[in-house]
Amino acid sequence: MTALIQLTGITKVLKGQEQPRTILDGVSLDVHPGESLAIVGRSGSGKSTLLSVLGLFDRPDQGTYLLSGTDISRLPERRAAKLRSSHFGFVFQRFFLLKHLTAAQNVAMALVNGQGWLPRRQRRARVMQALDEVGIAHLAKNRPARMSGGEQQRVAIARALVREPRILLADEPTGALDTETGTLVIDALQSVTARGCALILVTHDRDHAARMGRLLHLDAGVLTEQLVTS
Repeated sequence: MTALIQLTGITKVLKGQEQPRTILDGVSLDVHPGESLAIVGRSGSGKSTLLSVLGLFDRPDQGTYLLSGTDISRLPERRAAKLRSSHFGFVFQRFFLLKHLTAAQNVAMALVNGQGWLPRRQRRARVMQALDEVGIAHLAKNRPARMSGGEQQRVAIARALVREPRILLADEPTGALDTETGTLVIDALQSVTARGCALILVTHDRDHAARMGRLLHLDAGVLTEQLVTS
């Protein structure tokens, strides 16, 4: 099976300082459809930079990035933005929900911004399916103020899923949540792999990382794979 993502020799150097600093040092990684993997490492190890490169928010200084076999290493921003919209979903530690909108309306915003106009009935069906997938369809009419932190994060996940992405990138999505709520959020994230979406999770939580299919450790810009132990 052709890898969905293939990184080869990815290097990223932080410039503009007295001494340039290598953030990613020859990173290579293959990710297949339906895989889940966690990237762990101490603060400053390059995890967020790697996620930015994967999500096409940043470009590598060296190396190649293939998406379904096509080299996208140095796309212009306009083409990168189209790929982000059509292929990727993003979940962050902060929820970034609009407080004056309901859960359903927050999720629907991703369709308006990302995929143009859809008929109202089709748009509503997609929104409710995404909310149901993360277990909160019953909260569709609630605004963020009436939801817990875990429920708000699941709305944010539904917002990422409603575009039906091929790759879901999650950057410390449980960092602001308690242990029990964080576990529910990881359950919701893992559910996407059943439909062939690849999940890449950056986390400091070793228990959450151990639930992924693969565990990778980033240290001083060097990525190594580790044995997953539960």
